[in-house]
Amino acid sequence: MTTASSDIIRGTADMLILKLLEIEPTHGWGLGQAMQRRSRDALRIQPGALYAALHRLTREAWISSEWRVTENGQRARYYRLTIAGRRRLVAETKEWKRLAGGVELILST
Repeated sequence: MTTASSDIIRGTADMLILKLLEIEPTHGWGLGQAMQRRSRDALRIQPGALYAALHRLTREAWISSEWRVTENGQRARYYRLTIAGRRRLVAETKEWKRLAGGVELILST
């Protein structure tokens, strides 16, 4: 996946990160891997963009974090969705579906 069309725009990346954290709290590297795996390699997020998003989502109080030890014995910051983050995810998902429906209407004409 090296095409520009596979890049994730900021708002979409935030929504996908919130969704992945709804499924399972994890560390940053794990989030990137989960996004790639769950999208069957269709989506990748660059580490710089991922960590910028995690800082932004933390500032908004949509996620929280704590230090833990990974399965490899390394210390890492684990992120999880907050109650406010769950509300944000619901709103973002509704908006995404509305926009995707509009795009589909245009493409199908």
